[in-house]
Amino acid sequence: MPKIKSHKGTQKVVNKNGKIGHPGTRHNTGKKNAASNRSGRKASYLSKGDAKRLKNVQY
Repeated sequence: MPKIKSHKGTQKVVNKNGKIGHPGTRHNTGKKNAASNRSGRKASYLSKGDAKRLKNVQY
């Protein structure tokens, strides 16, 4: 049976503590406006429903 592949988009945004970041904040930030760069630095927590859903998913 093949291995289950992790979802790469989720893997890049969610960390092990349940915090979720914002995609698109790793590079090419010079051309983005300052407000989007500032809002990209702030992480938020997953909701309880999403945490349950993603609990068994490998990321």
